[in-house]
Amino acid sequence: MKDKLLHTPEGVRDIYNSECATKLMLQHQLHHVLENHGFRDIQTPSFEFFDIFNQERGTVASKDMYKFFDRDGNTLVLRPDITPSIARCIAKYYKDEKLPIRLCYIGNTFINNSSYQGKLKEATQLGAELMNDDSIEADAELLAITIECLLQSGLKEFQLEIGYADFFRALIEEAGFTEEEEITNLRVLISNKNMFGVEEIIMSKEMSKELKEIFLKLPELFGTLDILSFAKNQTKNPRAIQAIERLEKLYDIMSEYGYEKYISFDLGMLSQYNYYTGIIFKAYTYGTGDAVATGGRYDNLVVQFGKEAPAIGLAIVIDQLMLALSRQKLFPEPEAQDTLILYKNTYRKQAIALANHFRKDGINTILQRSNDELVSEDYVAYAKRMNIGGILYLDNDTEIKVMNISTGTMQAASMEEFLQ
Repeated sequence: MKDKLLHTPEGVRDIYNSECATKLMLQHQLHHVLENHGFRDIQTPSFEFFDIFNQERGTVASKDMYKFFDRDGNTLVLRPDITPSIARCIAKYYKDEKLPIRLCYIGNTFINNSSYQGKLKEATQLGAELMNDDSIEADAELLAITIECLLQSGLKEFQLEIGYADFFRALIEEAGFTEEEEITNLRVLISNKNMFGVEEIIMSKEMSKELKEIFLKLPELFGTLDILSFAKNQTKNPRAIQAIERLEKLYDIMSEYGYEKYISFDLGMLSQYNYYTGIIFKAYTYGTGDAVATGGRYDNLVVQFGKEAPAIGLAIVIDQLMLALSRQKLFPEPEAQDTLILYKNTYRKQAIALANHFRKDGINTILQRSNDELVSEDYVAYAKRMNIGGILYLDNDTEIKVMNISTGTMQAASMEEFLQ
């Protein structure tokens, strides 16, 4: 049992030492991008009432949530998604605000995936939500911020794929689909680019030949701007055409940002979150099969909590981004900034004074009494393991010995030099 307790449950993991330092550094860099665009922080609870994430909200399926009860018998869940929590906050704290609201967050989500999927069940997201703005400029701003975050992380090659939730809904309505289970099944087949499965469902339905053709083409409707022109010529559905035209205008704005080379379109992209109403997007890079960023427009979610508020959001999936950076050998190594002061017991007072001097100057300083049973090579090896930048050794009143971490050599300097 003791051995078992040393391990974590399936789907979660420990992050420590340099990896943890790198993760925090990455989060700080990306958070600065959001701050730079005027987004301000919000923190929501790790668990909430189940109804915040129920099926009507269009979020994660109930079977994929971690549920438990409080003392009053209320059903609570670990949040599987942060967006509904922020929608609740907007309706509560910004009920009368009419102008745009920009909020950002860093937090963990908890999804009880099937074990065979091999995905993390606890994942860190860094995200932004822009409320009270239904403009296409807001769409473009969130896409541009997503691209800036990925560039800031160090990624050089990635693609932001953009779809439109209402394009699929318009076709579904025109075709007369009414059974939710059948619609969900079709959604999954299209998302997985399963053309044979899509054909099996579509050919069993009564609809126009043109409508059948565009459904069958949906898994293939991805690529550059040309795919939008092709799709527009394939349908006469006003809502579907309106969706395509908004994507075309969006591309023009992204060109003004200078980010058009990172953009592609996928009209067959369908999110598992049914609350999306407009653009939806996912960012991919090589080294991981899952998206490193996701997002979309959800104009009908906040109103479920009592406030009319169009909205769009993005989420950077920190764990997937770190995996991609590592596999592309772009993983930023944290600098070894700490200084280790070793001292013999006789010189403790001098060591404390030196450490306080360094800390006042903003230098991270570790104070450690030396062990006579260890030699300098032991401490050099320790410094390398702990990513410590330098070692100072006090064993007399007047000078300090400086250990070179890379070579293991030692040279002396006067105490006055360090206290200047």
